[in-house]
Amino acid sequence: MQAPRVPPCATLFALCWILTLVINEELVNAARSDQRTRSIQMRRNGDINSKREDLQDGFSEDTQMDEPEAEEMAEKQKPKGKKTPEELLAAKAKKAAEKEAKAKKPKPTKKPKPPKPTKKPKPPKPTKKPKPPKATKKPKALKPTTTPMTRTTKPTRKSTMEEEEEKLLLELGWDKLFPTEPKETEIENPIGPDQVDIHSKKDVITPPPIKEHDPDYWDARHEVPEPDLIPKNREPASTDDPSIYLPIPEESTTTPRTIAPWYEEYDYADLAAKKLEEELEKARKAKEEKAEKLRKMWEEEEEEKRKKTVAYAEPKKCPPLGMESHRVEDDQILASSMSHHGYSALRGRLNMQSSADEDDVYGGAWCADTEEKEHWFQVNAHREIEFTGVVTQGRDSDSHDDFVSSYFVAFSNDSRDWTVLHDGYAEWLFYGNVDKDTPVMTEFSYPVVARYIRILPQSWNGSLCMRIEVLGCPLPTSYPTENDVPPTEDLDYRHHNYKEMRQMMKVINEECPNITRIYNIGKSSQGLKMYAMEISDNPGEHETGEPEFRYTAGLHGNEVLGRELLLLLMQFLCKEYNDDNPRVRHLVESVRIHLVPSLNPDAYELAYEMGSEMGNWALGHWTEEGYDIFQNFPDLNSILWGAEDRGWVPRVIPNHHIPIPENFLNGSVATETKAIISWMERTPFVLGANLQGGEKLVTYPFDMQRPPRPADGRGGPAQQDYQHMNEETWARIQRQNEGALRETADENLFRWLAMTYAHSHLTMTENHRGSCHTDDVTGGQGIINRASWKPVVGSMNDFSYLHTNCFEISIFLGCDKFPHESELASEWENNREALLAFIEQVNRGIKGVVRDIDGNLLANATVSVEGIKHDVKTAATGDYWRLLNPGEYRVTARADGYSSQTRLCIVGYDANASPCSFTLTKSNWARIQQIMAQTRKRPRLVTNTPVNNNRVNVEGSGAALARKNGRLRRIQLMRLQKQRLEKMNGSMTTETTTTTPPTTTLPPTTIATSTTDAWFHQWFDPDSEPTTDYNFEHRIDED
Repeated sequence: MQAPRVPPCATLFALCWILTLVINEELVNAARSDQRTRSIQMRRNGDINSKREDLQDGFSEDTQMDEPEAEEMAEKQKPKGKKTPEELLAAKAKKAAEKEAKAKKPKPTKKPKPPKPTKKPKPPKPTKKPKPPKATKKPKALKPTTTPMTRTTKPTRKSTMEEEEEKLLLELGWDKLFPTEPKETEIENPIGPDQVDIHSKKDVITPPPIKEHDPDYWDARHEVPEPDLIPKNREPASTDDPSIYLPIPEESTTTPRTIAPWYEEYDYADLAAKKLEEELEKARKAKEEKAEKLRKMWEEEEEEKRKKTVAYAEPKKCPPLGMESHRVEDDQILASSMSHHGYSALRGRLNMQSSADEDDVYGGAWCADTEEKEHWFQVNAHREIEFTGVVTQGRDSDSHDDFVSSYFVAFSNDSRDWTVLHDGYAEWLFYGNVDKDTPVMTEFSYPVVARYIRILPQSWNGSLCMRIEVLGCPLPTSYPTENDVPPTEDLDYRHHNYKEMRQMMKVINEECPNITRIYNIGKSSQGLKMYAMEISDNPGEHETGEPEFRYTAGLHGNEVLGRELLLLLMQFLCKEYNDDNPRVRHLVESVRIHLVPSLNPDAYELAYEMGSEMGNWALGHWTEEGYDIFQNFPDLNSILWGAEDRGWVPRVIPNHHIPIPENFLNGSVATETKAIISWMERTPFVLGANLQGGEKLVTYPFDMQRPPRPADGRGGPAQQDYQHMNEETWARIQRQNEGALRETADENLFRWLAMTYAHSHLTMTENHRGSCHTDDVTGGQGIINRASWKPVVGSMNDFSYLHTNCFEISIFLGCDKFPHESELASEWENNREALLAFIEQVNRGIKGVVRDIDGNLLANATVSVEGIKHDVKTAATGDYWRLLNPGEYRVTARADGYSSQTRLCIVGYDANASPCSFTLTKSNWARIQQIMAQTRKRPRLVTNTPVNNNRVNVEGSGAALARKNGRLRRIQLMRLQKQRLEKMNGSMTTETTTTTPPTTTLPPTTIATSTTDAWFHQWFDPDSEPTTDYNFEHRIDED
């Protein structure tokens, strides 16, 4: 049977259908294999991309750039140093924005030249791996592109021409014969022979089949070219069947012709550049905004720190708390330990002075026990105080050099929890002294409010010894203590230098010209004038019957409180006189007051320059020439006491107005001392006081210690006779040898004057705290004899008492020589009443004039008081003043050429002096003086009768002459005894009748004197030879 003939068309159709099925099956298998290969490659590419992005995050620039412009821009934007995290984030955001913009509007590029087909790359040797390319070298780009790299990119849709070509090749089965190369429309960098495009999502050429688990296989196309990529462990090889990978045919030498898309002919360079500029501008603005925010944040932080941190300012100036002035009580001071009793915490006050014996109980500082581990010195303010600083000083000693060189300062409010002063980084270490005498002030940068303060010594020289003063201000809300005395007068409470003092005195003189006068008593060694102010109802003239009074200050330049008190007294007297204060008016009208605020102006300027609390105990104490003015006067005490021991007083040496030795003024005498002596001699002062500092008491003469008399036949009983004396007699002799020899003839009066000031002072008699440097030496009275306390030779007080009529005492105003200005008001309140009360004592006693019967006033007449071995003289105007305590006194007035006159004068308790004047008659003593002036001879005492010119019977009558001379000697001794009896027993009877009219004029005095012979005159023969009689009550050397 003949088979039916199949038409060729059907056969051809079947073959085509079969061929189509085969081709479809192969295409399906190839697609599956391609899909698997693509998934594997995508996983590898993802790992490589993650590595690359990790590296890109850690470095400042990309490893490759497509376009030259991009390379130049990258070089310009490349930071010199390591970028901050904020800059890296900004760069990444910028790249992402550029990538997204380019993805939306891709830039058409010119038709790239297809790469030449290359032969199948040989696999590298398993043992060798190529070295990574250097970081500095970059492959050449085929064409510049502007597409930025992104972490993940979507595959770009192919053009229609390419799709048609691929479809046709797939239908004809020629896709294997003519493999098409993937177009690199979104390749950022060209693919080199040793590089793999890790950003493209198109199908990559499948590598040849490899054996499973081949660890030595390496494909250069999958190698990442970054030089800084840290190698990681390879992933295990894929376990897929290698048969699914299609073999790669050899590339032909001819490249299929490609047709460029229509949009590649349009140039988008200007649009892209504009877009790039906009993006850069936005990035720049964002960066500036971020920088501005950071700057504002930094400024806010700095402002907060500035508010928290106190800006440096000038340290607050506060007065001392009162360690030196003893306003801080003893119970407010405490210390960790003490070396022994003499160096307790109470000795730690600034400028504390030690006693002569340093091993005594009065040491010159607080000294700690060095065996203790912790050392501190504590002050309790008793209330909250703004502490601003401390002043430290070393130990006062002649043989030791002990001081603290560094210390901490701590504060507390309950004395339990202490806070050490901190400077923000560490505990603030303060540097202390470099010597033992100079004070060092340490001011805190800011005040610290607390109640307790502690000094914690850290290093010291020698022994741990120190003296301190604490500076602090009371809080505005704190209440005043009982020691705070508010001022009641509107006065100038401040320190005045030389120019300011002179200006102040001038202002007072202009306010009260009728009662004030400014004059100077001399000049200092540096030429500064020592100004004085006279306050009187008739300034410039000495009125008869008006006493002269003086206050002096500034003998030591660093003792400034007296200076300021006298300036305040000037202001007070002027102000109160203008306000018709009766007490002040009475003082001004009845007393001529002299006030000298500065007797040592040179030294004061030196102390004033250093200021309060900074000058040591001796700075400014002496003059510019090195003299202590108070102890620079003639030593008249030794002259008086030597004459008394020889019995020359009052015949040879008077007990008053002792002349200055001739060689004294030519010796070592300060210029200021000479000026003061001249001022004393020409002004008849009655009472005065010098104001000093460093203690709080009043001293009176004698200031010099008299040497004890030897116990011999002339001076007193022998030592062996003491055992036969009773206790009272022995005590009296001891007082004479030790204490009574320091007393003046006016001991009781001086004690009264001293007590007047001390008891009128508000705090001078408070003895619960003792004296400034030792225990209370005054017994609670505030007064002491200077010679029994601190004896000095040639003092101003002794000279004033023995050379003039003035009774002068020394007033020590306080422990602090140079108090702070804040303390002047309280010091004025403490001393104001005492200053006025002491001036009023000038009217205590008797006063009067001495004249002759013709009414002429007699100058230099001597007025003596019975029982007081100290006389006074009348002034040039014939008036005198004799300070006496209340009582009855026999007063005698004598003058050369006049008979003496004695009166009974009564001193009452009233405030005014009792008048007691004298009228003297002339005697034959004037004729004797005339004869003496003519013959230039002086009378001499003749103990034997003149020798007879007839010498014939002299040798034979020796025994008779001896008897005669003995008889004359006895007569002379009896007459001397008669004179003593007349003086002691009042044999001379004086009847005085005094009529006191109601007026204030001096009362007339009628004197009737009757003389009776003594009972022993009848023993002598009236016919016996007369003897020469001399009046021994007159001075022999008087002209």
